[in-house]
Order: sequence, then structure tokens, then C-alpha cells
Amino acid sequence: KKISHILQKSAPKPGVPADLQNLLIQHFGENRSVIEIEELKLSDSCFLPANDLTHSFSSYLKEICPKWAKFRRNHTDKKSVVMLVLCSSALRSLELIKSMTAFKGDCRVIKLFAKHIKIKEQMNMLEKGMFHIGVGTPGRVKALVEQDALCLNSTKYMILDWNWRDQKLRRMMDIPEVWYKHLYMLYSVYSVLLLVVLRSWSVKFSFC
Repeated sequence: KKISHILQKSAPKPGVPADLQNLLIQHFGENRSVIEIEELKLSDSCFLPANDLTHSFSSYLKEICPKWAKFRRNHTDKKSVVMLVLCSSALRSLELIKSMTAFKGDCRVIKLFAKHIKIKEQMNMLEKGMFHIGVGTPGRVKALVEQDALCLNSTKYMILDWNWRDQKLRRMMDIPEVWYKHLYMLYSVYSVLLLVVLRSWSVKFSFC
């Protein structure tokens, strides 16, 4: 059965932390030790309330980030962003950037996807400029982090565009080429961060 046929018969449900945890365990469980699987688990305190499908993107961000003005004002680090938004494609990234206008105000947003933008160009922008929000795809974000062009120490919020569906009713995690890169981005980057940084790293995950 095609995923679109299955989804047509199911009512949309907002994403919850267990969705992400289960996806990681199902994908990596067979090839990882018990200790490595435990390292992939995040406590509930690492997650913010998910979008209940009644909010616009801007209104949702305002609700979960009440101290955004303070974070934006205090952010001075280059090669880093306060908020990182991950979605399925470059086109969807552009849609989200436009829809967050009421929330972001005059803060700077960087596009972190591959379409029409070379990775060297993004590396130079991150090194020379200061950005508050990064919006892009898991594959490009993973590449930038692995090349030390994007540092996550200053990141306070990671927003997953989990609930949005395309024309075929597929969510981000229903598209194989997207969730594959997303899972490996989470594993390769955050399996290290969970051990080394998380104790002093106040990042919050959220499903929009």
C-alpha cells in the first residue's frame, strides 16, 4: 500500500516525543548495543508541547518561546543560531520562513538547504555573520555540523516540522529520503551531544 492511501484513512495527529524516540529505536535498534540505544533516549523535559494543529507557525513559536526577545538580544555568537527549524525540503523551508514573519521580527534568518545555495556560501555566511534562526533540511544541517561550520552550543530550540503534509499527505518522516538523512543527522550529531553537552545544554525539541 502507498503511504498516501494509508494516510487518507487516518485523522491527522500532532507529533509527540514518543514518535521521535520510537523512530530512532526502530531504525537503529538492531545494529546498536543496549548502551548505545539508551544514549539515544531523551527525557520528557527536553521536549516542549507540540503544536495541537490549531496554531499558525508564528503563534506557535510565540507560545513556546516566550523569552525569544531576550534570547535574540543576547545572542552574539557566529557560526550558531538560537533556533534551528528542520523540514522536508527547500520549498517547505521558504514557506516556513515567510510564515514566521510575525514571530521573528527583525532577527536574521539563514537558509540551510542545498537547492541553489552552495555549502561553501553558507559556511562563509555563518563564519562572517550572526544569525538568530536557521531553517533548512536535515541533510544540509548535518553536513554543516560535521564540517564545524555550524555550532549548536548556542542553540536553545530545535523545531521539527513534523505535522505538515505534502500533496500526497506525507509528513517529513513519511518520505524515505528525508527521514533517512534526518535520523542519521540526529544519531551522528546528537549521540555525541547527549553524552558531552546535554548536561549544560538547554536545547528544547518541539514538533510544529
